Amino acid sequence: MTALWVVVPAYQEAARIGSTLEALAAQRDRDFTLVVVDNASTDGTSALACDFARWAPFPVHVLHESDKGVGCAVDTGFRYAIRGGATLLARTDADCLPRPDWTAAARDALRHGAGLVCGRIDARRDEHGALGRAAFRALVRVAALFGRLRPAHRRGRGYLAPYRMHAGNNMAVTAALYEAVGGMPRRPSPTDRLFLNRVRRHTAAIVHARGMVVENSTRRLRAYGVVGTARWYLDRGAGERGEDPR
Repeated sequence: MTALWVVVPAYQEAARIGSTLEALAAQRDRDFTLVVVDNASTDGTSALACDFARWAPFPVHVLHESDKGVGCAVDTGFRYAIRGGATLLARTDADCLPRPDWTAAARDALRHGAGLVCGRIDARRDEHGALGRAAFRALVRVAALFGRLRPAHRRGRGYLAPYRMHAGNNMAVTAALYEAVGGMPRRPSPTDRLFLNRVRRHTAAIVHARGMVVENSTRRLRAYGVVGTARWYLDRGAGERGEDPR
């Protein structure tokens, strides 16, 4: 039995979550259960998710997580899904647009032996033109190269697999592996890289699925700028803007 559950953490996403939910409803593989984790929003995010649940082509659960932080929301959602019978887990964010083959690509990679699947990210087309998306792809390539070269990520530090660019808004993992590594760190941010390194110390079964594509918002890049975004990913905050704008 391979039950796929999709988890979407959400905080103050009333303006964007509708598009994300519609993109999930448009998946070619809709044999999954959706969990939306409202992280103490005050703008109607939860109500929109509940409205969507009334017509969604798959089961929808709406949770409330009062402990602020994307790591907290993701961990709560994944553990809820596992208790509900999930054997395969996928995650995107409430400002992202997974392309129609996203769930199918995630399921296929996990069924063929991957423990953790890292998908490909692109900029949302409704936020950027062709030039903006090209610039975003270039920044992603630079970030991926930096991650591979960063001394803290070298194989000699007990890692069983090389570093791969891992976007938390486009990932899939088996429930067994998620529990084996202790789950998603609830803090500190960025929790996605901490989770990836937990997995790298446990298994080499990490794959990059090019067909698993999510278009994500670049709000952090616009809010922080290139330098501020780099500081964020280097665990140095973002200067004067300390709150994650997602």
